Formats: sequence, C-alpha cells, structure tokens
Amino acid sequence: MSAVRVVIVDDHAMFRAGVRAELGDAVVVLGEAADVEVAVAVVLETAPDVVLLDVHLPGGGGVEVIARCQERGSQARFLALSVSDAAQDVMGVIRAGARGYVTKTITGPELVAAIARVADDDAVFSPRLAGFVLDAFAGQEPVPGAGRPSIDPELDRLSTREREVMRLIARGYAYKEVAKELFISVKTVETHVSAVLRKLQLSSRHELTRWAADRRLL
Repeated sequence: MSAVRVVIVDDHAMFRAGVRAELGDAVVVLGEAADVEVAVAVVLETAPDVVLLDVHLPGGGGVEVIARCQERGSQARFLALSVSDAAQDVMGVIRAGARGYVTKTITGPELVAAIARVADDDAVFSPRLAGFVLDAFAGQEPVPGAGRPSIDPELDRLSTREREVMRLIARGYAYKEVAKELFISVKTVETHVSAVLRKLQLSSRHELTRWAADRRLL
C-alpha cells in the first residue's frame, strides 16, 4: 500500500521538525503550515489524506481550518495533535469534524499508527480522552475518577479566542504583534488580555507567562 500523505499544521517550527523526524519514511509529508490561512491553502493545494492539526493557531484555530477546508470541498481527514486535553478544545475540534484527538505526549510509532487509522476513516483518541468523548456525545457527564482527562477549570473559563491571545501574550508577543497574527485590532487584543487576566485572577503578563508555562501551553 502507498504511504499516507500528510500535512503538518502547528505554529511551532521546531515541533513540526520534530514530528517530521519521528514520522520518518512511514508517511509522505506534503507540506507544513503555521497559521490558519497557510494551512487552508496548503491542504487545498496538496489534497493530503490526513492533516495533523494543532488546536491553537494564529488566525482562528484548528476549528477554523477544518471548517474552511470542508467548505471548499476538501476530503482530508483531520487528526488533532495538541498539548491540551481541556474539554472545550477536545470537543470543539471533534464536533468540527476531526476524526481523532491525541496529545503531544504520544510516541512516534503511536502517531504513525494513529495516522494510518485515521486515513482508513477510523476514529482515534488518546486513551485518557476516548471515554470522555464517548460520554460527551452520549449526553452523559464524565464519571469522577474514571480515567477521564483532567479538566482545568481555569483554562475552561477562557473562550477559544482568549486562549489564542493568552498563548501569544505569554510567549512575549507585543499587542501589535498579537493583533497582526490574529487579524484583529490592538484594542480588541487589549480587551481580551484584560478578560484573561480577570478570569484567571492574575495581575501581570509575567504571572500569565508563568501560569501558561506551568500548564505546558507555550
């Protein structure tokens, strides 16, 4: 059988390089992207079998990539690959149309196997997420202590856009740089930052950076 054709979408160049190295010759990497606009363009141009997709991206996030690609008729299957196991992130991309969701603690061989399964139209989830996703679609509440993903109540207070702003600010971006990355105004950035600091009960960018680093969100 021919190798699965893949596009890697993540805003960290070093992470994309690491994924390429881990995948080796097991798949064919057709292209990479670091934001929504480029991701959509690359997926539509190369028509991959599977898109490895980070949840948080400049320009609207993984959900936006899936929506825009599907609107344009893309038949690619999407596999979310993220550091986050927050309920809002997991269910957001799954409801948008992703076939699976795995965390970045996954090993190279496990990722290769997950890509192959998604290419075959199977659904793939990290073990800690599978039961949670099934319960969510069944309309059931996760059972405490039954192996569900750890949900950070503070992180879940933030909207998707607030999380995008938070990650960039915590990584040291200036307000103008955040506005350019997300295609929003500086005033809107300021509003989101104020909301993030208020919801997380933090008082400065320094505290926000430490908070995000503790949760491996950078």
